[in-house]
Amino acid sequence: MNRRDFIKTSSVVAAGSMLGGGLTSLGAAPASGGVTLSGHRLKRPLAITMWDFSWLERRWPGAGYEDWDQALDELKARGYDAVRIDAYPHLIAAGAEREWELLPCWNQHDWGSPARCRVRVQPALNEFIAKCGKRGLLVGLSTWFREDASENLCTKIASPEELGRIWKATLDSIAPELRRHILYVDFCNEFPLHISTPFLPEGFKRHSPEGERWMRDSIAVARRAYPQFSYTFSFTSEYDTWREQNITCLDFLEPHVWMTSFCDYYRQIDYKWERFDPVGYEKIVAQGETLYRSKPAYWQSRLEHGINIMADWSRASGKPLITTECWAVVVYKDWPLLNWDWVKDLTAHGVRKASATGCWAAMATSNFCGPQFKGMWRDIAWHRRLTDMIHHGQLPDYPLQMKS
Repeated sequence: MNRRDFIKTSSVVAAGSMLGGGLTSLGAAPASGGVTLSGHRLKRPLAITMWDFSWLERRWPGAGYEDWDQALDELKARGYDAVRIDAYPHLIAAGAEREWELLPCWNQHDWGSPARCRVRVQPALNEFIAKCGKRGLLVGLSTWFREDASENLCTKIASPEELGRIWKATLDSIAPELRRHILYVDFCNEFPLHISTPFLPEGFKRHSPEGERWMRDSIAVARRAYPQFSYTFSFTSEYDTWREQNITCLDFLEPHVWMTSFCDYYRQIDYKWERFDPVGYEKIVAQGETLYRSKPAYWQSRLEHGINIMADWSRASGKPLITTECWAVVVYKDWPLLNWDWVKDLTAHGVRKASATGCWAAMATSNFCGPQFKGMWRDIAWHRRLTDMIHHGQLPDYPLQMKS
């Protein structure tokens, strides 16, 4: 899809005001439903990718994002419509143009920097959004609350109102003419996973009065200032209690869905989320592909089970789904004796099954869709096949309801 497929049917007005029902047409589609996200009216599901904090941190030679123009051109060539990135709201609120030294959250995975790095979030964020907009790409803003080396700001968010304030400051920092390229705002990656919410006590539950308050009251702060945007928190846990969870403050659901979340696959290979020890990947090499190929239909059925849970949640709540991390295994990379073929096969199965539900407004092909994962990135035909599959899916037939 090229830029002329995006047809803006109303003008963007002054900074801080409503987009006024601006529509984004994404070409002809077999779908009869419709969803609106931050003033963009979708005519077909979007193919979205997650570039997390890699977009800003992985800029050394060969890291994949040192040339944003090249990376974004390659993303378009693979058929994607949108990208989800870390906006570093806590750093922007404390000093948008200040240089920050960040500590690695791991050195075994290829998201972000494996060692200390230095970043300035602005004006880099505005520059990146502008380059996306020039190519007709929409931007989902999120955050992993990366740890800085000097002030440890990610641990000092004391209230939902403070979380809302730093997001308002982040939206304030985005040039008014660039705000039309924002697809949504995700207040926290995989809330309330402790690695992403170091300001909350370990064991904190989303399905609790406090969990609901953090979501509701923080979003309310940003929504008062910027009612035109669509807001959510992304999730990767507590799926067993979805029927009881109060998610009325969210404009859509952003669940992360992997086969491994709905079975004992990782337990069987004894993978224990080793972040700073290569033994984890050694276990994946030794058993990961062999275990999958021993009974692929079973592992695919567990992925389908997870997809069906999310579809049920979407239908019951009347909220469309967006999923930016998904389908196969959570962690993988270019490494000796690691084969991409089975991962790509399983992710393709997930895209096909999720697309058929008619519950997704946007979805990823995997959480490895970035230039640093060369074994997957270089297969352009595979990406085009899956993004075409996403585009030909059906949108939810219930409208996204904005909350005031």
